[in-house]
Amino acid sequence: MTPTPCRIAVAAAPPERSRVVPWRTGRGLPLLLALLPCLILPAARADEPATVFDQTMMFDAAQRDRVRARLDVSDRHYRQIEPSLAHLVATQGTHLAALDADARTGRLVDLAGFIDRLREAHADDEVIGADRALVGLLDPDPGLAPKEITALADAYGAEATIFKRRSADDSISAVATRVLAAVEAAAAGSAPTTIVVLGHGLPEEIQSYSIPVDRLAAVLVAGAGARPPATGPRRLDLSHLVLVCDDCYSADFLTNLGRAIERQGAAAGLTTAALPACIAGTSYGRVGRADVAATFVPHFWKDVIELYYIRRPRPAAVTLGDFFETVDNMMYGYGRVPVVEDGRVAGYRTVDPDAVQDPVVFVSLTDDDLATLRRLLGLPADAALPRLFDIG
Repeated sequence: MTPTPCRIAVAAAPPERSRVVPWRTGRGLPLLLALLPCLILPAARADEPATVFDQTMMFDAAQRDRVRARLDVSDRHYRQIEPSLAHLVATQGTHLAALDADARTGRLVDLAGFIDRLREAHADDEVIGADRALVGLLDPDPGLAPKEITALADAYGAEATIFKRRSADDSISAVATRVLAAVEAAAAGSAPTTIVVLGHGLPEEIQSYSIPVDRLAAVLVAGAGARPPATGPRRLDLSHLVLVCDDCYSADFLTNLGRAIERQGAAAGLTTAALPACIAGTSYGRVGRADVAATFVPHFWKDVIELYYIRRPRPAAVTLGDFFETVDNMMYGYGRVPVVEDGRVAGYRTVDPDAVQDPVVFVSLTDDDLATLRRLLGLPADAALPRLFDIG
């Protein structure tokens, strides 16, 4: 499938004057609530680009019930990790098909525990705060104002640098060159930095500025490679960076970016230590949605502003945990309505599949994490696995 170009713009607008439209022309992939049979698909090679992934790939009801019954978590928590667990099994879980039902359930429970340990370990990692610089890349559409990032930066004492084509005298390629230079400088330095991309996207491109995934990976690798190691071999360590993409197919783009960074780092003779943490405003195969009035308000970034700029009291900083817990929970309401039974929410029903986005947070696995994951998936000790990992 070839995705259609994505078109969005961002700004605050009164809800009563707004209507909802997709961020791109055409229809997105439908997200059905119907639960398909438990997927054990051929594992993707670590160096393969991610194609648009259909998030309807979930466990059947029986498998879900077996796993859910053995996890001591809330319904909200389970729905936040189940898509990550299902995606992991669908893309890397070929060897689990050889297990009987009970053994496979046990392995899925262990994998859920692995995801949860990573969520706990990274929950306090800072995304927006006084100790982090912000680099923003905004779509050239006039409706997307720098204040969408600078207001948040000012609220948390962060220094923000915004890149945007502002006039016909400027060019898309010139803006792309400037922002890539800033990204390379951030990768080459040690200052914690969060890079926010608000615009249009495809699985292998920041579409607003025609930046292919390989070009972005190249400047990140070049920056990391420019840092001389304290001791030992040259290392690719991007642990001081966070990348936030609020555009169509952003989970697919970030998956491709992680693979491209590892591939190019190895070609440059660097030992990979850590990739950036990454936040996707849209899940695999999903387009973004926006509320339209005088300007556009994309659902994901609108919710970030609502939760961490408009509401009081504000936290001292915005963390990864805030994204994969609170923002994710607010985003779950798009396209779904709660089903109430006996005075309690018993589940959710999809009423507008195209409105479902379900953001994704990725963290970088350590070598020990990769060894544990190979064991849980039943893979050989030297099996290639992507280092960038979906935690929900």
